[in-house]
Amino acid sequence: MRLYLPLSRRSVLAGSAALGAFALSAGRGAFAAGIDIETAMSRRFLGDENAPLKMIEFFSLGCPHCRTFHEESLPVIKEEFIDTGKVQIEFRDYPLGIKATAAAMITRCAPPDRYHGLVTLMFRSQAKWAQVENSLPPLKTVAKFGGLSGDDVEACLNNSALLSAIRTRAEADQSEYGVESTPTFIIGPDRRKLVGANSPDVFRDVLNEELG
Repeated sequence: MRLYLPLSRRSVLAGSAALGAFALSAGRGAFAAGIDIETAMSRRFLGDENAPLKMIEFFSLGCPHCRTFHEESLPVIKEEFIDTGKVQIEFRDYPLGIKATAAAMITRCAPPDRYHGLVTLMFRSQAKWAQVENSLPPLKTVAKFGGLSGDDVEACLNNSALLSAIRTRAEADQSEYGVESTPTFIIGPDRRKLVGANSPDVFRDVLNEELG
């Protein structure tokens, strides 16, 4: 059985107007003006750049099946394949809906060295921000662990350049890789596609097969 969320092109990313409303009376101070988009959108990955096998995960922070992968399968992949230098995994935002888009923006606004920890906390606290009417307060709480103040979060969510960069990349990935749901994994030079929160055993078999 496939465990993933269906995708409609319209739902991939929220528009700037919707995010502006989501952020309420967000400030536009020095933090918003000082975000370096190139740094914010730089590659986020785990593993050796020279690893023989590369894989990409397209994920949405509001997706429960993405959370399952990060909690159950990724630790096994990290121990057996990433930490041993066999595999590098790159994480790419593919946010479904306004709340997931806001969460993705916040992780990109945090210092790069706090990205992975913040993503982990976003997944662990998913029910507290993704399943409530007003997500901004709980998102601000999580963002503190990424070194962001409440004002930083509001300014981040009002950064139209960052929103545009995330949207543009997700749309390009949808076109190039045929992403239709989250999580989706592209593995190896032949771009083998694996969809859903598969078990650690499934990933182990696929990765070993791709490694030869």
